Amino acid sequence: MCGRFTIIDIEDIRERFNTEPISLKPSYNVAPTQDVPVIINDGSNHLDMFRWGLIPFWAKDSSIGNKLINARAETLDEKPSFKHCLQRKRCLVVADGFYEWKKEGSGKRPHRITLKNKELFGFAGLWDTWKQPTGDIINSCSIITTTPNDLMAPIHHRMPVILPREVEHVWLDQGVTDSSFLKSLLIPYPSDLMMAYEVSKLVNSPKNNGTECLASVESRLF
Repeated sequence: MCGRFTIIDIEDIRERFNTEPISLKPSYNVAPTQDVPVIINDGSNHLDMFRWGLIPFWAKDSSIGNKLINARAETLDEKPSFKHCLQRKRCLVVADGFYEWKKEGSGKRPHRITLKNKELFGFAGLWDTWKQPTGDIINSCSIITTTPNDLMAPIHHRMPVILPREVEHVWLDQGVTDSSFLKSLLIPYPSDLMMAYEVSKLVNSPKNNGTECLASVESRLF
């Protein structure tokens, strides 16, 4: 799964994703229900902030979003919450790293995972628009997960889908609606292009959101 991530290099978003900037602050411990930076394409790339935890347009209340922070790649076209989004409402969730917890005995050890080149990337995401009873609109999103690559397998049995840069435009192209083709893009990112290291348990609480969340607790890289 993907339950926390980081977005620090905000100054590079404009150039990396060819989009206009918006006011952003670095976040070292992004958590569900918070607003997160996403890229959608409506003829050109557009950067916006959506709530993390997808609220389907047909939902009776927003609490369902707490359960839909992730979407399994294998069953996207089978689930009512994600089926129509897969065809019409796809996005990139902008990040430069994510956290995952490795089970050891009765405890869990958090790790931060990034690309080796430390560059920004886009998680494959889905989004939807929900109208509150008051008439206000909430745009929300979910991060797609898949089976782990060789780097992630010892840490967790799932990992978020990081799309290679060369297929990002295909994912964002709303003219592409073939579910089988779209699902074929949702594969594990190459493990030899990623790195992971153990971090402090400070990241266990979303209240902790400073640079100390990034610090390695040991020098060995995985």
